[in-house]
Amino acid sequence: MAIAFESLDSDCAGRAGKLTIGKKTVRTPALLPVINPHLQLVTPKELRQMGVEALITNAYIFSQSQQYRELALAEGLHKLLDFDGVIMTDSGSFQLSVYGQVSITNTETLSFQRDIGSDIWVPLDIPTSPASDRETTERELAVTMQRLKEARDVFGSDAPIAGPVQGGIFEDLRERAGREVSDLGFSFCPVGAVVPLMESYRYRDLVSVVMAAKRTLAPSACVHLFGAGHPAMFALATAMGCDLFDSAAYALYAKDGRYLTSHGSYRIGELADLPCACAVCRSHTAEELRTANDRERLLALHNLHVTLAEIARIRQAIADGTLWELVDERCRGHPQLLAGYRALLGHVPALEAHDRVSKRRFFYRGSESCRRTEVLRYQRQLSRLNLGKNVLVSFDGSRAEGFDDILHFKPPFGPYPAELRETFPIGPCEIPEWDEDMVRQGCVGIKSLADSHPDSRIVLSCSHRWEPVVRKELATMEIWHAPL
Repeated sequence: MAIAFESLDSDCAGRAGKLTIGKKTVRTPALLPVINPHLQLVTPKELRQMGVEALITNAYIFSQSQQYRELALAEGLHKLLDFDGVIMTDSGSFQLSVYGQVSITNTETLSFQRDIGSDIWVPLDIPTSPASDRETTERELAVTMQRLKEARDVFGSDAPIAGPVQGGIFEDLRERAGREVSDLGFSFCPVGAVVPLMESYRYRDLVSVVMAAKRTLAPSACVHLFGAGHPAMFALATAMGCDLFDSAAYALYAKDGRYLTSHGSYRIGELADLPCACAVCRSHTAEELRTANDRERLLALHNLHVTLAEIARIRQAIADGTLWELVDERCRGHPQLLAGYRALLGHVPALEAHDRVSKRRFFYRGSESCRRTEVLRYQRQLSRLNLGKNVLVSFDGSRAEGFDDILHFKPPFGPYPAELRETFPIGPCEIPEWDEDMVRQGCVGIKSLADSHPDSRIVLSCSHRWEPVVRKELATMEIWHAPL
């Protein structure tokens, strides 16, 4: 029952695709809600009715449970949980990270996951804390890789086993792990031990860790971000190339009286109204939800609806080619998410290789938009223009005699020939009144044009308003002023 992943559409490094395990499929990006058999605020059957195609549960809990162990072995997980979709099982690594030890071996947990009919098995990897030093991280990574090799040797290459990528906060170790996991032939690759980063809002470090792993993982691998459950960060994670998320946040937040939204969370006691269109919020007032006997269950249902809606919104953004805009919008909900977004923009050269060539539109949303993949790609392609000896780049549409080519200027992209006026990204580009950031980035495009056409004389025609900026960015270039 091998695992296969197919990307059907993309935007940034985000992918809308199809994960296939045997005869079952899961649309991605997707959320796998965590199910604890001892505490179910929402049942697996209800999850299925809400459109959930896959969930995750903990095989270690089942293996240690007097109530459920024999039932799981006799009936199988799917019948026991009454869920006919994909079921992924964790191995006990979570308990290992919390308690420091578990009473099960790597082969024992994999055999148990096989015997209870799990669709995706996870080896007993070592989830190294971000606080660990390099020596500890290297030692624990070596144990994880030995256990992954053991899993392959004992259960074969066709077994539906995940290949977790560990390595703490050390980028080179994450790269090494990604390379070795790919060399072992794993096609389902969770990025592990990142929950502490998300809990402490270290989104800049999260971006570094995930992008390091992505650099060496096979492009065909389905990438699972372990423990990512808040909808506010899904768009950012998807833009990095993560395909699946799992979390018990919907239930944990509900037990803590917290109400999820796509941009953050509220204490239920803080709400004067319920800003959501789900069935729970439309059938209750804030006061009724606060005082309901089944408040935890109602909050869990709401949290799930919001979370699943965000996944659907991300899929649509990928289809529309507007994932960057969604990332920008979501990451302005918290300063540390914004820091993560800006860190991701530092990886634009790598992301550009995965981004689509043409999109529906480009919305300028501030200085961060100047660093997006579409801008970088356009400026790289300026070298393909055929230009004469004398070229005028006109900021204001003015024309002059004696030039072989006249190019127009649109920030943040830079110069363009009139023939590209209606094409992406120049045509479907919505920008407000020019600002200094976008003009400076447009000057980068002019410099790229000049560097790639050393035999052409590039002359600029710009208004007095922008001349100081242009002279600062392009000090050696000639500026032409139309006669009065």
